[in-house]
Amino acid sequence: MATIRQLVIDVLKPHEPTMLAVADEIADLDGVDGVNAVLLEMDEEVRNIKFTIEGTDIDFETVNATVEDTGARIHSVDRVACGEYIVEDSPTAQD
Repeated sequence: MATIRQLVIDVLKPHEPTMLAVADEIADLDGVDGVNAVLLEMDEEVRNIKFTIEGTDIDFETVNATVEDTGARIHSVDRVACGEYIVEDSPTAQD
């Protein structure tokens, strides 16, 4: 299986723990070099947060388990980059 270098996930989480606490838990995982968290939407019960995770060898199952351990759930995987390096998107005529 190819090495995951970048993972962008949409996460639904309760108000607690904080977005910072969840990002910190993910950042502490082996193979993760950095995490970016952006609040997309907030309502009375949950927050919708986009996490961009980069690293040398991201283990999706470990990320998923860590997210779930905080009481949150991955809503969708929005981007994944695998291989020796991250390939940047190239514009096409449809863009």
